[in-house]
Amino acid sequence: MYPTVYIEYLAHFHGTRDYFECHEVLEEYWKEVDPKNRNSVWVLLIQIAVSMYHDRRGNQKGARILLNRCLHKFPENHIKLKNLGLDPEHLLDQLHKTDERLKKGESYTSWNFPIIDLQLRQEVHSLCQKWQVAYGAPSDMSDDWLVWKHKLRNRE
Repeated sequence: MYPTVYIEYLAHFHGTRDYFECHEVLEEYWKEVDPKNRNSVWVLLIQIAVSMYHDRRGNQKGARILLNRCLHKFPENHIKLKNLGLDPEHLLDQLHKTDERLKKGESYTSWNFPIIDLQLRQEVHSLCQKWQVAYGAPSDMSDDWLVWKHKLRNRE
């Protein structure tokens, strides 16, 4: 029902908390199905994850810039988010709360997408179990690979 890469994105977001990988798994899909559309729902999801990545590593300015882009493109993706099994109103509230936290200079906090499709939630839970990661556990801030992946990865 949903693209496999979307389920993987959600499993990374909620399980591994690897926001960098969220970007990686959805980018190619976006380029295949909605190329060059910077307002695509897939770009919105990618930018949410990248904003969280910046936030977690203390780049609050970068996180806010991306988060504000997300808030700007949110209205035109409202129905698409619902069609992807999410509660758009709750997600928008979550993004506003994150923006408020960042404005105050408060540190990163993990959060989950509001998945309202129970079958989708089960598929994400199952994938997390397969990967042997806990669904909804907070980010491991002591994991340098998770926090600094863009600097530590092999670019070859």
